[in-house]
Amino acid sequence: MSKSETAEPPAPQYGAVVPCCPPITAGELSQADAEKTAAMFKALSDPVRLRLFSRIASHPGGEACVCDIADVGVSQPTVSHHLKKLREAGLLTSERRGTWVYYRVAPSVVAAMAAMLDPRG
Repeated sequence: MSKSETAEPPAPQYGAVVPCCPPITAGELSQADAEKTAAMFKALSDPVRLRLFSRIASHPGGEACVCDIADVGVSQPTVSHHLKKLREAGLLTSERRGTWVYYRVAPSVVAAMAAMLDPRG
């Protein structure tokens, strides 16, 4: 991420689950819900993105500096590209602190995606 890029707005309060869409068993998804959900799963379908997402989610404190997660076997510009795609899909939030950017899994995204796929609805 270049110094000219701005960080995402502050994340909502942690712990509040904001569902991405209704459970899959609740009925047919609307076009909007299907597109939003597909974008999130599509962003995670790339192995590098999934590794970055996993590193951030499992990092102590729930956030990670890009400097701590960038070693995934691709160049730094490629890491920045993948992080941007994860942010655009709503999976990550970011905050610039000095010259580094810190990433966090969006507060309710994992719980919301799991709830959406839970057959018990």
